[in-house]
Amino acid sequence: MTKRITRSTGRIIGRKRRRNPVPVEEKRDPSEDSATSLILADATIRAGSYIVRRTVEKGLLRGRYGSEAAQQMLAHKTIGQTVLSFTLAKLATRSLPGALIVGGGAMAKTLYDRRKAKRTKQAKAVETPLPPQLPDEQS
Repeated sequence: MTKRITRSTGRIIGRKRRRNPVPVEEKRDPSEDSATSLILADATIRAGSYIVRRTVEKGLLRGRYGSEAAQQMLAHKTIGQTVLSFTLAKLATRSLPGALIVGGGAMAKTLYDRRKAKRTKQAKAVETPLPPQLPDEQS
């Protein structure tokens, strides 16, 4: 379905361009060479996505751990973690099965972490003794 939407959208854009072509003198490329323009556009997009990604990561961490802890976590992120997140993002965006695998793995990890936290909380509750009750409070 995506290919069909992309093709039909491409045809619509192509028709609009044929009807209203952009004059040569009005084109605004940073360079006369189209390959250089593509490289600059790619670098700009990657830099922008990097800034947005770091901002979102910091915001999510700051909400749970505080500002200083968030900065420290992001500063100590290893290359392995960066490569893993890049690989998972590529896998998820390339195909539907990849998105299902990555999404399912993320959901399984979240459920596992919640269950582990619940068990830890219950174990701490069992270990801590109840405060002594006064004789008139006992039922």
